[in-house]
Amino acid sequence: MTVTAAVIQRDDTFLLTRRLAGTHLEGHWEFPGGKCEPGETLSACLLRELEEELGCRARIGECLLSTRHAYPERIVDLHFFRCELVGEAAPRIGQQMRWVPRNELRTLPLPPADSALIELLEGQQGARASRRGEGPGARSQGCLRDRA
Repeated sequence: MTVTAAVIQRDDTFLLTRRLAGTHLEGHWEFPGGKCEPGETLSACLLRELEEELGCRARIGECLLSTRHAYPERIVDLHFFRCELVGEAAPRIGQQMRWVPRNELRTLPLPPADSALIELLEGQQGARASRRGEGPGARSQGCLRDRA
């Protein structure tokens, strides 16, 4: 499964949304985004997901990280892009949304697939190993700009 996620930063905070009840990893906080539809490019997927979930448009910037994570029930190819909002975000599907300071990212329940990105954002010494994809269930693929 291919998934995109937006890393939206305001000052030293990041926009996160909370997964809804009844969904995979319910209650976890995550960077907004979602699953790619067949034939959809990564950037088109991310733009569509931001519009559907947060009612906003965005400018997609650099790819920060692409990683593969093996959950017991699925394998996820996850692509994180730095994004800049055009307008204001407002949850449209009932999920919670909040701006989280960088130093509080680890205080929230986050999906295991996000751990390499969190290390990268925190600038920790361990980010080098995570970018190589070391750790349980993860492996790095480098950044892929767009693919269908």
